[in-house]
Amino acid sequence: MQYFLFIILIKKLNNMKKVLFLSMALASQIMANAQTARVQVIHNSADLAADSVDVYLGSTRLLDNFAFRTATPFINAPANVPITLGIAPKTSSSVLDTIYSVTVTLDSTKKYILVATGLVSPTGYMPSRTTVPFRLSVYDLARERASMTGKTDVLVMHGATDAPTVDVRTGTTVLVDNISFGEFCSTGYLSLTPADYTIDVTNATGTTTVKRYTAPLLSLSLTDSAITVLASGFLDTAANSNGKKFGLWACLPVGGALIALPEVAITTGVEEVNTANEVKVYPNPASDAIFFSSEKTIALVSVADVTGRVIAEQTNVKSGRFDMSSFGAGLYLIKCVGLDGEVKTVKVVKK
Repeated sequence: MQYFLFIILIKKLNNMKKVLFLSMALASQIMANAQTARVQVIHNSADLAADSVDVYLGSTRLLDNFAFRTATPFINAPANVPITLGIAPKTSSSVLDTIYSVTVTLDSTKKYILVATGLVSPTGYMPSRTTVPFRLSVYDLARERASMTGKTDVLVMHGATDAPTVDVRTGTTVLVDNISFGEFCSTGYLSLTPADYTIDVTNATGTTTVKRYTAPLLSLSLTDSAITVLASGFLDTAANSNGKKFGLWACLPVGGALIALPEVAITTGVEEVNTANEVKVYPNPASDAIFFSSEKTIALVSVADVTGRVIAEQTNVKSGRFDMSSFGAGLYLIKCVGLDGEVKTVKVVKK
């Protein structure tokens, strides 16, 4: 957890210059119009041609070399008057170089999240730019803090061009139902108790798990926070110019580099650890208990949480069980050490 907090602190410090630049760029616009709206901009276009872009507000360059998988903090933008946002290549010299622009009128009573996503290049991607063109997906009920004390509010956005319509689940609970590319969760923010969740991205019927991740809301100290989690990148990188691979990425209200949610290997039934001891660890996922067995003596078997903290262990045994009923849902690491010193680790999901 200390590592995560250190990374977040560094990102905040690196963003101070960007915040100052944004404030100066917007000052002249706001002085002419006293009403403002709070806005956050997220770059989630995985097209290699848009790895970094320039963003214009009218003819003013608002952001220079705005990188993929980064975000601005929430900033004040002119409200109740039409404003034109333009996206240009990172080599642009003026607003005349824009490749995409949109004119919007922001409401001073609302907060906005704008996500740049889709494709710029005419070839090299599947599906093509015709099917998933570059766009700004707009959410106008954004939050900078959780709506309830002690909770974490999570807004989910589907920004992966080659991913199908999916569900997002934790165990048997459907968190997000039938979300497609370019969409935000239709029910808005999820209000979650801060914990380290294991979440599955499944097909729309829930019969196939596409990817599995850990959402470490507790480890990241996100109590009372409101965040956006985006599907980002490509499931099939070979068909998409060897671009960035698919993942779930979290965006904080303070902006900066998005935070990758750790991916978890998808396993079913019994998972074997190929040590000299041929240890078997099962079931996976687990509910109340985890069992292990081997034909030979195991020097050490331990259970640790995602932070590496050992919460249970047994020594010099051939088989046994760990009672998991009092442990929270999430990812656990089962470490097996043979008498020959060989070490293998099995990731087990606790439902």
